[in-house]
Amino acid sequence: MTEIPIDGARGTVELRHGVLHVRWIPDLAICEEAAVAVMSAVNELSRGRSFPMLVDMAATASMSRGARRVFARPSSVAKVALLGASPVDRTIANFFLGIHAPAAPTRYFTCAKEAMGWLKEA
Repeated sequence: MTEIPIDGARGTVELRHGVLHVRWIPDLAICEEAAVAVMSAVNELSRGRSFPMLVDMAATASMSRGARRVFARPSSVAKVALLGASPVDRTIANFFLGIHAPAAPTRYFTCAKEAMGWLKEA
């Protein structure tokens, strides 16, 4: 298992048991630059293959319009589970999903086990 830091110490990306795991640092305002950095790390780990992705966004402060555009672009990611814990996390996820039509199926979860179950469904 290889873990890649997201440029600027914003978090990490790891490929574990066939699932990409993205973990942002708490209270991060995700800007376009951070979104590009995480997708670059995802592409580096994926090496052209398609994997589901679990994004731990618990305690994320905000997400910029530019970041939302980056995350809505087509990529090698097969499906995305957004994992949050607070009403703020849910608001950020719902805003993203309401404004953009992500290229990959995307759902919000508050339970990691449920998120992983959905990601591993065929």
